[in-house]
Amino acid sequence: MDIRLDDKVAIVTGAASGIGLACAEMIAECGAKVALVDKNAETLPGATKRVQAKGMAKGYLQDVTVIPALNPLVSRIRKELGEIDILVCSAGINIPQLAQEVTEADWDALHEVNAKGLFFCNQAVAIQSMIPRKKGSIINIGSQMSLVGGWKRANYCASKGAVAQLTKAEAVDWAQYNIRINVVAPTFVSTPLSKGMLEDPVFKNYIMDNILLRRLATLEEVAAAVCYLASDQASIITGVTLPVDGGWTAK
Repeated sequence: MDIRLDDKVAIVTGAASGIGLACAEMIAECGAKVALVDKNAETLPGATKRVQAKGMAKGYLQDVTVIPALNPLVSRIRKELGEIDILVCSAGINIPQLAQEVTEADWDALHEVNAKGLFFCNQAVAIQSMIPRKKGSIINIGSQMSLVGGWKRANYCASKGAVAQLTKAEAVDWAQYNIRINVVAPTFVSTPLSKGMLEDPVFKNYIMDNILLRRLATLEEVAAAVCYLASDQASIITGVTLPVDGGWTAK
């Protein structure tokens, strides 16, 4: 099956590295124009060049936790690239901690990005570009931890569980506008965010003991799932959390 996203416009948040960058590259390769949104001024230009090597792309420096800036950002992208057909919310952070170690500041930091910023990005794009045109596909990057508990993941599980539940509720609210909203829920992937964790042999063994296929997911595997859900081939799928997890959640 050849997935094509020709003549579509996509926004990808957290697009300067990791899963977000892989999604932006593959979406551009499938023919869409891509707006890369990230708060990292150092890595965004290089990421944008990488995606431009695959297709049409433009970088936008923005922190998704600055909620009042999101509507103006979406307006600017609409003016510069066109109406938005695809939104991929990949911006996210993690603070590995046991439940008893989580402070109020830690809680707020994770939920500010992983849940609040994601929701208001969804809302801004839906209100401005998808609801009026009665079309669109939103893919929120969750985690296998949207579905299960995990060691040193109480706060992270809560934030990614919120992503899964928000997505279901949005799917219900926005189905009347033909807007599809789904979650891609990866297992551990080797990214800048996870590098330090994966260097801990105890934690690495814990991961491998829980992934049935005994390996990490690749960035390309996660991006392929995103592109499928963004495409017309997935036009009947909404409100779903799709594990890309090597069988972690099957147990």
